[in-house]
Amino acid sequence: MTTEPLKAANPIPQFPAGFLWGVSTSAHQIEGAADQREQSVWDAFTAEPGRVKDGSTAAVACDHFHRYPEDVALLAGLGVDAYRFSISWPRVNSPGGLDFYDRLVDELLTAGVRPVPTLFHWDLPVTLDWLDRDTASRFAEYVSVVAERLGDRVTKWITLNEPAEHTLLGHALGAHAPGKQLLFDALPVAHHQLLAHGLAVRALRAAGANDIGIANSHGPTWPASEEPADVEAAGFYDLLLNRLFADPLLLGQYPDGLGELMPGDVEADLKVISEPIDWYGVNYYAPTRVGAPQGEDIEFGGLTIPAELPFSVRQIEGVPVTDFGWPVVPAGLTELLTTFRERYGDRLPPVVITENGCSYEGVDDQDRIAYLDGHIRALHDAVEAGVDVRGYFVWSLLDNFEWAEGYERRFGLVHVDYETQARTPKASYDWFRDMIRAQR
Repeated sequence: MTTEPLKAANPIPQFPAGFLWGVSTSAHQIEGAADQREQSVWDAFTAEPGRVKDGSTAAVACDHFHRYPEDVALLAGLGVDAYRFSISWPRVNSPGGLDFYDRLVDELLTAGVRPVPTLFHWDLPVTLDWLDRDTASRFAEYVSVVAERLGDRVTKWITLNEPAEHTLLGHALGAHAPGKQLLFDALPVAHHQLLAHGLAVRALRAAGANDIGIANSHGPTWPASEEPADVEAAGFYDLLLNRLFADPLLLGQYPDGLGELMPGDVEADLKVISEPIDWYGVNYYAPTRVGAPQGEDIEFGGLTIPAELPFSVRQIEGVPVTDFGWPVVPAGLTELLTTFRERYGDRLPPVVITENGCSYEGVDDQDRIAYLDGHIRALHDAVEAGVDVRGYFVWSLLDNFEWAEGYERRFGLVHVDYETQARTPKASYDWFRDMIRAQR
């Protein structure tokens, strides 16, 4: 790790005073110690041959459960204001499970880093199912238990991470746990997660919390052409991946045509779903180029997009891509945030970028530095355009178990040798540290 500040030809413009700089992780991807918690749907999924590309599991992962003091020291060295981690519901359900998060929170506070826990990041207890409405109530009960234990020290909370991806990849396409291929019959999963969010907000308020958000993934949707069929397909995709998970929270209603597809008393549920939140978290990675269906299954980004869906995902040409093959389009972040401000107006609370990052190999990761530099500048452009942005979290602190990709993708500012568990800060770690220093 270098000690001299890295020189930038063009320093990043200053963000408003009090802007929150942080990094993110999730429990299943880094904690390990699988023998000290209940099983999750991801444990069951990775046990099935062929589900994970390299055949790996997260049983050990980064062994953060045992090495958290070392990882908190890395956070302190990075100089971040906050650390977004997730709490494992299966671990909390296990004897002594909350003790780990007690220790982690205390370690963070001692290091001067604000803890920002996410209460659900895809690792559902294996005995539960988001197709079952009762899971939303069980989630609220779990949230109450966590808030009672940690609420004296944790002040900023996130309810759910990316319900859109958990619905689409886990329940519609079967690429993620629990591996269901329900296509549009997965819509109740979306509704029950949104309901769980609203019930969790109520549970957190009851525990005295007043700084609550959600981490929703969003990105601009670009039609493949100006042909009406492509424009229509892109509009439908945008409805499913963006508005389906933002409109109910911010407007208290589903987009036209979707409410009647949801289970239960939707009108009553929307009153719960739209409980006011204090800020809105956005996970941004890239825009999506979408066209009309092409009459056959399409392989895209490691996914199979079935021919029967009313859209097809296309490559964005003429832009760099990460080692994961994802397009690098920083201006898409500006476009997304200004579009949200125009779409939701004063119903959009302050925004926090809860994830933004990229997969690149190597410790001298200049491509990651360029990626982060470009996206932070694009975020500043959104601030200059009048969007109320309060924070930015890089994904991720550590290389980790990247879901169905296993350990083949590296998103970390810190390299992890999975055989020795040695941590090595990358060039991007130094760059982000020095960027934060320059903002103060």
